[in-house]
Amino acid sequence: MERVTLRIPKQQIEEVERMVETGEFPNRSEAIRSAVREMLNEQQVENRESSTKRSWAKV
Repeated sequence: MERVTLRIPKQQIEEVERMVETGEFPNRSEAIRSAVREMLNEQQVENRESSTKRSWAKV
């Protein structure tokens, strides 16, 4: 795994910390990895849907 340094607003980190404290995630890193995975999955779905929608216009 690669290490990435990023800046996140304090309020968002506090929300992530609450998720860790309640046991939703084991630590901040896993919570952020999960968010990135979800974002990438959503993007893939959007890309598939948009390419399907435009297929009628292909010549």
